[in-house]
Amino acid sequence: MRYGFYLPTRGSLANRSDLSAILDTAEKVGFASTMVADHIILPTKIDSAYPYTVKGNFLSQGECFEQLALMSFVAARTETMRIVSSVMIVPHRNPVFNAKSLATIDVLSEGRVTVGIGVGWMEEEFKALGTAPFKDRGGVTDEYVDIFRKLWTGKPVSYQGEHYSFEEVICEPVPIQQPGPPIWIGGHSNPALRRVAKLGDGWHPVGATAASPLPPAEMRAKLDKIKGMMDANGRDFSKLEISYKAPFYDGGVPPEGEERRLFTGGKDAALSDIAEFEALGVNELVFDFRADTVSQALDRMQQFGEDIIYA
Repeated sequence: MRYGFYLPTRGSLANRSDLSAILDTAEKVGFASTMVADHIILPTKIDSAYPYTVKGNFLSQGECFEQLALMSFVAARTETMRIVSSVMIVPHRNPVFNAKSLATIDVLSEGRVTVGIGVGWMEEEFKALGTAPFKDRGGVTDEYVDIFRKLWTGKPVSYQGEHYSFEEVICEPVPIQQPGPPIWIGGHSNPALRRVAKLGDGWHPVGATAASPLPPAEMRAKLDKIKGMMDANGRDFSKLEISYKAPFYDGGVPPEGEERRLFTGGKDAALSDIAEFEALGVNELVFDFRADTVSQALDRMQQFGEDIIYA
């Protein structure tokens, strides 16, 4: 099993010194990857329902580092970890610019970029950015991913699509990874599963939260569904990477009377959960160690290393 972690993109830890300490510690502890979230702008009034809280309210406020810029910073500060956009809202950026930026980061990181993607949920942000219509975001995402992959070949490319077109261009540098950085599909809705089966190199769902529970039994059912669709599409399910975002890790014992959540309740309980997901074919689990202070975050990461990575 590989392990990844959420990188702070906002709040008190979103500064050069603390991010550097977190990244340095992560590589020493043995984390395989870091997740870089994506919001370009936050409208002051948001009516769109956030899919990962029970009440649908988006809890984050304030500044947020731009994803591609932060991925470049991570590339410069690390040597071994993979750098995962988790997830990139594909319709938010021009696809030619996006392909160029991701290729550049892949070259500068010596082939460590993974492109986790989503279609987006916040209509107000789409409007603020002047993107294609929110209602078209699924088709736009599929088309833009097709553009990425064509441009990453380094060959002359023209494109005539429903949502974007351009005359022949060459996009260089070519990514070190060929035929391009892996593309992981976020989410576990039916459209997301269809997108995994159609064009994903990996599946990257969020689970283990009250609003989006993905316990082992449900994971198995969804993986079976993906496999069936991939088989129908003539794609090899065995090559699909599965990276499960499981935000909570708690080495302590849950309060009396409370139901234990996945990956909580002590080291042994968490290791048992991890073994169950590994048996399902999950390749990577991603946890959240963000805290109020950098010392707390580093302590949590180091404890996880002792409890889980080196267990």
